[in-house]
Amino acid sequence: MKITRISQILVLFLAALNLAHAQSNFPSKPITVVVPYGAGGSADSRSRQLAQRMSVMLKQPFVIENKAGAGGNIGTEFVARAVPDGYTIGMGNFAPLAVNKTLFGNLRYDPETDLSPIILIEKGPLILVVNPNSQYKSIQDIVAAAKAKPGTLTFSSGGIGGSHQLSAELFMQNAGIQMIHVPYKSGSAALTDLMAGNVDMMFDQMYSAVPSIRADKLRPIAITSKKRSPLFPNLPSFAELGYPKVEVLNWQGFIAPAGTPKPIIDILNKAANEALKDPQLRELMLSQGNEIGGGTPAEFAALIKSEAAKWSAVVKAGNIKPE
Repeated sequence: MKITRISQILVLFLAALNLAHAQSNFPSKPITVVVPYGAGGSADSRSRQLAQRMSVMLKQPFVIENKAGAGGNIGTEFVARAVPDGYTIGMGNFAPLAVNKTLFGNLRYDPETDLSPIILIEKGPLILVVNPNSQYKSIQDIVAAAKAKPGTLTFSSGGIGGSHQLSAELFMQNAGIQMIHVPYKSGSAALTDLMAGNVDMMFDQMYSAVPSIRADKLRPIAITSKKRSPLFPNLPSFAELGYPKVEVLNWQGFIAPAGTPKPIIDILNKAANEALKDPQLRELMLSQGNEIGGGTPAEFAALIKSEAAKWSAVVKAGNIKPE
């Protein structure tokens, strides 16, 4: 009996010793970054940019693995189910971390309990845009038209439950109007149809809208950040126009499986914070209209929690259902 007890203690001691050794040597092999969207998009591009810089700092390769589908749920669930040793992390953002739990209702992962935030990478506002030939030149024009003919104005999006649709839903709820949602398979397809004049408006992510606005292919109406953007100092915020609750910042950051040891999370957090100080990367992010992230895992966790509460209420009030 005593021998069995001693054996158990020895096993636990050796396990703790191995864990401590693994943490002190982290990382000792390549790190996989799971992106829950397809290659070439903003989440994929930013993951690669951060991974390249973090790889130099941590002296290990970072491998990007795209696992798209179900509004980001497939890739995010993969991260949640991975071994919590720091060698599989993910790009987590707005929809799979703060929206989809309410939208889908049957997720096979819980963003709050199955994932560990590492760091917020960036936040970016959206811009309400219309076709340059549109009769709508202001928020007042849009609200007046929507109230005069409820349910006739249309807005496009890259799919149900994304920031495009939810920004419009938040606006409608605060303005007391109804418009028709026209979802597409991608944000670029939604934007193309807007520029062709087939829909009335769209809340587009700023990094995507900037080139078309500067080329006079879109007319900007208002921005969803609290303050005006340095890129468009003449573009008013919704808050200025009387809708202070219409604030939307599409954000993303790195996450790990729950249970990943804090020392490993801290190593990854430190490396990402250093990567975000890179002048070239900062210039790129700012040129796209984004706010640069950084900070602690706890700060990112607090953002996710507050955003989940906010968008849960919007989804329920709008009775939004997945396709």
